[in-house]
Amino acid sequence: MSSSALLAGLMLVGTGCKSEKKSETGGDTAAKPAAPQELTIALLLPESKTMRYESFDRPYFEQKVRQLCSECKIIYSNADQDASKQQNQAEAALTNGAKVLVLDPVDSLSVVSVVARARQSKIPVVSYDRLILNADVDYYISFDNEKIGQLQGQALVDKLKADGKDKGTIVVINGSPTDNNAKLYKNGAHSVIDGSGLVIGAEYDTPDWSPDKAQQQMEQAITKLGKSAIAGVYAANDGMAGGAIAAMKAAGFNPLPPVTGQDSELAAIQRVVAGEQYMTIYKAMKMEAEAAAEVAVALARGGQPSADKVNGKVNNGMKDVPSILLTAGTVTKDNVKSTVVADGFWKAEQICEGAYKDACAAAQVQ
Repeated sequence: MSSSALLAGLMLVGTGCKSEKKSETGGDTAAKPAAPQELTIALLLPESKTMRYESFDRPYFEQKVRQLCSECKIIYSNADQDASKQQNQAEAALTNGAKVLVLDPVDSLSVVSVVARARQSKIPVVSYDRLILNADVDYYISFDNEKIGQLQGQALVDKLKADGKDKGTIVVINGSPTDNNAKLYKNGAHSVIDGSGLVIGAEYDTPDWSPDKAQQQMEQAITKLGKSAIAGVYAANDGMAGGAIAAMKAAGFNPLPPVTGQDSELAAIQRVVAGEQYMTIYKAMKMEAEAAAEVAVALARGGQPSADKVNGKVNNGMKDVPSILLTAGTVTKDNVKSTVVADGFWKAEQICEGAYKDACAAAQVQ
């Protein structure tokens, strides 16, 4: 699965100028071009507990902006899962001359006032990865998040069916209740799990997507259900999957039941290779971040992204937001090499270091 082709051709609208003047002797001489006006783009990300934001989204976005726009300056802020802090960061970016806000909200509703202020100043807002609700945002760039939940749920249902446990009891660990994406993952997963024959014995929404809280929730589920009753675990992302697996290991689970995840974090890929985590979702974050950078540069220059690259609309409660929706895929032990390694998301030597060397050999990752 290669991500590069999905971004090819995203066109930006720019402007250029050329001026000439007469010399005092009557000849035509080209005037020295004026230096381009500095354009400021603000990138506002929600947290750092999930490794993707600092390790992938930010560097990919910044690299692409620098490649496309020598006159662009980037204001970067991470809210550390604090909605009030993010509001202050966004206000500061507007005060400091941001021409575009690329905003991944901590709380999908709390940034409405920020969007309103930006719109009053005619500053476009791009909702990045998580949808900003009930606000007049210009574009939304993300993955089909309900589909991601469906992929996770289907992977778990299929695995338990293959193992002869299609009537078993599962634990469901959803993401943060303030994140609209978590709601979409949850809806997608339930659309598959409900009616599948599986029984949800315990279900939790996890504040801040916290792995520590997920571990505590899994401990509660084990106490409630008993470890012999748990056939599988739906965890909405890799950090929480790691927390759930830690709780089960401490409780003496052997073998571990199938556990889902998302984001293809390095530790999760290693767990997948070692058979501790059944699957994860691979979202090509380079593709997402570069799409956001291209849209932001186009808007900063007063243009628009190419209309043929806007492939959908998503209603955020106020409007149908023009959207660029990207495709995610499922990673299991069988296709680690053909997905995250083939795309260069992780190198085989990174995955296969130390204790994972033998597991990688068995899975033919190298």
